[in-house]
Amino acid sequence: MLSIHFTGALARKLLNKFADHFSGHADEYARYRPDYPAELFRWLAKTSPATGLAWDCATGNGQAALGLADHFQQIIATDASEKQIEKAVPHDRVSYRVAPAEDSGLDANCVDLITVAQALHWFDLDAFYREATRVLKTGGVLAIWSYGLATIQVDVDALIRHLYQDIVGPYWPMERRLVETGYSELAFPFREIEAPAFSMHINWSLEELTGYLRTWSAVKRFIQDKGEDPVTMIEAELGKAWGNIDAKVQIYWPLNMRVGING
Repeated sequence: MLSIHFTGALARKLLNKFADHFSGHADEYARYRPDYPAELFRWLAKTSPATGLAWDCATGNGQAALGLADHFQQIIATDASEKQIEKAVPHDRVSYRVAPAEDSGLDANCVDLITVAQALHWFDLDAFYREATRVLKTGGVLAIWSYGLATIQVDVDALIRHLYQDIVGPYWPMERRLVETGYSELAFPFREIEAPAFSMHINWSLEELTGYLRTWSAVKRFIQDKGEDPVTMIEAELGKAWGNIDAKVQIYWPLNMRVGING
């Protein structure tokens, strides 16, 4: 059974202010989000000064935490969404906790590596950077990454862009722009190092792709506002572009990374 821990009073105050875009569809999120590549976690383990403790911040359903578990002795995986943590996959080396990014509940100078996957744009950055600096050991590593639209094939890509920009575009939170720029415009007060190029790859059917599209926060907001599913507006054209709708097609998302060293 998955054990969930809650942090202290300050964290509870921050959780009350948390704008949760994902708890309402945690099941879909767990099913339809692609996994990060194994080579990413091998590189992070080599880059980290040690492999004792990693903190996966805003873990969601634990995708990055599970990748880290192959290389680190212990992973603390936190998320502000209790529903997301409830759907996380258990692992002997992973301890899941409900906590905001800005108040982890971790001891000072105890963490070798912090990872933030596709979530930094939701944080109070100044508060999170203070917390990261506090819990990281000297020489510890902070690795953040994001990904934008999937790359599949020209006709399919054009339809996904149409959904993203023209249909649900007004329903994206303003923070989404930070993802579109790969976090390149954000302050990053750590000694930055260059990371290799990594991409997520998966073979999906059309049904799996549309399941993923329906996890978009903007799609959920559109449905709440309009009472209809915007994915259905491109579904027939997607089917024509796809061909055999049961066929598995390779999909990939390049990762945009920033990696820095504390101290």
